[in-house]
Amino acid sequence: MTQIVMPMHTNGVAGVMFGGIMMQWIDVCAGVAAMRHAAGAVLTASIDRLDFLSPVQVGEIVVLQAQVNYVARTSMEVGCRVETEHLVDRSRRYVTKAYLTFVGIDDQGKPRLLPPLEFEGDDDRRRAADAERRRGERLRAAGRRS
Repeated sequence: MTQIVMPMHTNGVAGVMFGGIMMQWIDVCAGVAAMRHAAGAVLTASIDRLDFLSPVQVGEIVVLQAQVNYVARTSMEVGCRVETEHLVDRSRRYVTKAYLTFVGIDDQGKPRLLPPLEFEGDDDRRRAADAERRRGERLRAAGRRS
């Protein structure tokens, strides 16, 4: 997903993008990846590890990329990487990252089983292992079993 930062997206003082706008864009981008994997509706259950690494300025091009990292029975983790892209030379700057959990839902809004994740290589397997570890940490913090 690609966006441009307009003045209405900034704090108005230093021309720096509001974090909440970035969070919205991340939720949309990751949500689309989740819906595509689920082949249906999903709900955002949590946003984890939202890290703002570098400020984004008005006029910058923002490129968001999302990938499903891990799938459990009814939930999945989606990672989103955000970069800015220089308009002239197309160089990129890594600015934000986040991990989100989505739950697949049926027509009645109840959790439904999700298709398993298919791995295309070692990077996918590494992402899945890291996501499974994060899931276990989230569940332990919430007092639930993994």
